[in-house]
Amino acid sequence: MMTLLTLLLAILAVLFASAVRRVPAGQVYSLYRHGKLVRVLQSGTHLVLPVLDRVAHKIDLAGQTLRFEEPLADARDVRGTVYWQVLEPERADAVFEQVDQLIRRGAQEALRSEPVADRRDLGAKVKQTLNSSLRERGMMVTRVELDVA
Repeated sequence: MMTLLTLLLAILAVLFASAVRRVPAGQVYSLYRHGKLVRVLQSGTHLVLPVLDRVAHKIDLAGQTLRFEEPLADARDVRGTVYWQVLEPERADAVFEQVDQLIRRGAQEALRSEPVADRRDLGAKVKQTLNSSLRERGMMVTRVELDVA
């Protein structure tokens, strides 16, 4: 009887420990239940349903970088870095896993459409093009640094 009671208490302790989620400052977690977004957890301590709820994305609000290590396909011999951040986590969560592809594709399209110009002007054009597509998804490009060869 005592073993059964100890086992039951241990299971309850594990369930309670898995129900507490601590979100660090500068981050948000997207909480999903049955494959659908339930809510976005802001920084702090939160209680969740341990078996039903799962954290799908841990989104850093401070900013992200995407480095183009190779020349962009079908564009010019251009390498660079795109600095971006999430402004609205609820909107960004749906496409968070594809952000790198969205940025690469948008940069390629912007570089294809622009004639070779000053590196700063070209970076500003890429930033403007990327922001026009990412703003509606809750994200923003803060800076673009390009190396034109």
